[in-house]
Amino acid sequence: MVSPPPEIPPPGVGYAYRASLIGSAHRFALEDDGISWRVGRRTGRWRYADVAALRMSYRPMSMQSHRFRTEISHRNGGCIIVMSTTWRTLALMDAQDKDYSTFIVELHRRLAAHGARTMLVGGLNPVLYFAGAGVLTLLSVAMAALLVRAMVTGEWAGALFIVGLSALFGWQIGRFMHRNRPRAYTFNALPRELLP
Repeated sequence: MVSPPPEIPPPGVGYAYRASLIGSAHRFALEDDGISWRVGRRTGRWRYADVAALRMSYRPMSMQSHRFRTEISHRNGGCIIVMSTTWRTLALMDAQDKDYSTFIVELHRRLAAHGARTMLVGGLNPVLYFAGAGVLTLLSVAMAALLVRAMVTGEWAGALFIVGLSALFGWQIGRFMHRNRPRAYTFNALPRELLP
């Protein structure tokens, strides 16, 4: 039986995005022994062993509902952010799903290959997540009480409005909360919900 040829890593993987129309592009490159980055006039080069943490999350906004974010933290406290979208014009934000996914997956592969002791977390900070879940629970109880009151008093138009508003709100917020539930993951099992 012939064994498959060894995987040859790409020589360098780069990624760039514009966080705003006014600012300059954020540029990143995965090199043999580290990640180099340029944000405006600031530049840096971090060895893979110095990457302390990665946090992947889902961050939709009005201009782009399919947007993802990865925070890369240095052991000395620095942090750089990689977004899956880029500004093109005043009213247009483009998704860069394929390039973003390729960059993030390759970053994880190189961190693992260099034996980095990186903390890998997905979703929101647990304190924020559970505080938000508590507020959503209270809001759900209030909406249910309003719905019951509208039905008891025969306000069918109001009841229908509450049902429609709750369905729309639940669909939007439910997806956000599901994707951003706090979790730890490994280099071999990236959270699919947090990649485009």
